[in-house]
Amino acid sequence: MDTIHFVIDKPQRWDSQFDPEMTEADVKRLMEIRPFSEMDQSKFSKRTPLSGILLNDARIRRFKNGEIIVRAGDYGSSAFLLLSGHARVVLNPGLPDKVLGRRNSKTKSLFQIVAQLWTNPRDQEVRSVEELDDNATLETVSQQKGVFLQDVPRILDEHKTATMSAGEFFGEIAALSRAARTSTIFAVGDETELLEIRWQGLRDLMRFDLHLRQHIDRIYRERTLATHLREIPIFQRLNDEQLKRVIEEAQFGTYGDYDWSGDYKRLAKEGTRSPEKEPVIAQEGDYPNGVVLIRSGFARLSRKFGHGHRTLNYLSAGCEFGLREIAHNWRQRTEAVSFQHSLRVIGYTHVIIVPTVVMEEVVLPSVKPEELPELFTPEELAGTTDSKTQQTLDAGAKIGPELMEFLTENRYFNGTSTMVLDLERCTRCDDCVRACAAANDNNPRFLRHGQINGRIMVANSCMHCADPVCLIGCPTGAIHRGQVGGEVIVNQATCVGCSICATNCPYEAIRMVEIRDKEGAFMVDKEMRPITKATKCGLCSDQIGGPACERACPHGALRRIDMNNLDAFARWLNR
Repeated sequence: MDTIHFVIDKPQRWDSQFDPEMTEADVKRLMEIRPFSEMDQSKFSKRTPLSGILLNDARIRRFKNGEIIVRAGDYGSSAFLLLSGHARVVLNPGLPDKVLGRRNSKTKSLFQIVAQLWTNPRDQEVRSVEELDDNATLETVSQQKGVFLQDVPRILDEHKTATMSAGEFFGEIAALSRAARTSTIFAVGDETELLEIRWQGLRDLMRFDLHLRQHIDRIYRERTLATHLREIPIFQRLNDEQLKRVIEEAQFGTYGDYDWSGDYKRLAKEGTRSPEKEPVIAQEGDYPNGVVLIRSGFARLSRKFGHGHRTLNYLSAGCEFGLREIAHNWRQRTEAVSFQHSLRVIGYTHVIIVPTVVMEEVVLPSVKPEELPELFTPEELAGTTDSKTQQTLDAGAKIGPELMEFLTENRYFNGTSTMVLDLERCTRCDDCVRACAAANDNNPRFLRHGQINGRIMVANSCMHCADPVCLIGCPTGAIHRGQVGGEVIVNQATCVGCSICATNCPYEAIRMVEIRDKEGAFMVDKEMRPITKATKCGLCSDQIGGPACERACPHGALRRIDMNNLDAFARWLNR
């Protein structure tokens, strides 16, 4: 009997159009507007023509007076071009969180915390009217999924703003580097029209159009790079002229997949994750052509081991790679060394590369000799001994290489408050779950199960990630970082139940639930459909003493750990 094969088309670049309602007429109109009218269409590839990018990677949006276009602190994956009308940028200090649709952080009193034992509702996922309507300054429209500022004249009087007019780009830096939006921008006037370009289209426009690439490159250098470099110790002694040269010659690079969570879930299901399949930023044994500064995302630091690689550590935003090799070669011209490690992308990583020649001529001469990295010894280069620097980098030696690979393969390093359980101490008493439920209206916000390595289990709970991909795409900003601790929380008042955050979360730590009123009846909309909201661990931001789960464990088996502090993790493991 012959086997029947089902043949399907291979997914293509534009199988999913950004806006299905975008038409050829819209594209024709855009092609007559700067900067698209000035772009040389012959420079674009046949597979990704300019018209195709505009048709598939862009959409025309119209905003009414007071409607927020982008919000400071949000993570966005698209840039905007103002087509008509005006927009206002709120300068520092920005708007209060409540005005932006975010939850005000309030800590319960001791009496309120104790009262939870008898005042919590019996039914699941109960919401009060006050909880769903605590933003009188906002109007949320579920159909449009937009947020409007009320009393715009008063906002303009109380805050400094700048006006943007037709032809201006904004949002491109946050879209390309996956950094948080730095300013809140809202529409002013009867109707403001913008072109929104998702990051894939913006990337291709920059690839084929030199002028746009130079424009965005210039903006990045002027607005962002100087501030970032001033925060790194090795660049802090540079004068303005020296810093200017570093900025002018710095190179930018983005590696990996912007929306890496979906690809990660697929690879995790297939069990095909491996370091060799990750994009390489720098290869062990290659000439050190520059210092790599991690701007956002994560990268795996590894070294050859047998026929493969052993993960030593992972680098996050603010870390550097290659400085020690370049500093060694600068001081020991006749004993040059190559990169001693490899640097690979995990997910999506945005880097800044300062060329070796700039480091040698400008940066290193400004550093005090005692502040330079230690030289490599012959024994270290031969692999017969490790220096203090090597021991610091080799986090895997502190927690064990198998556990190091486990954390890296599952990308738990993303967590700033990862829930870790020591199964040798855990008696399965479930006091942690009961404490979580008591602190959250009888609704536990985590499950006491998850991936296991040896005696360690990482529970299925929100890790309050350093790179929170769940924030990308939230239409109202309901999911956001808290005011004090940076925890990722959901404002129930502005959550419209779209489930984008739950879909984006790589760790399946966000649930969509149907909510009830105080009588236990399901809340419904005007069409009698149940209202759903996103729920997750809020890190007990309203509780005195922090996470209830951790405080309730009678055996010290549960700990919330910042996985970028592996020294603390190692101390907890070896306690």
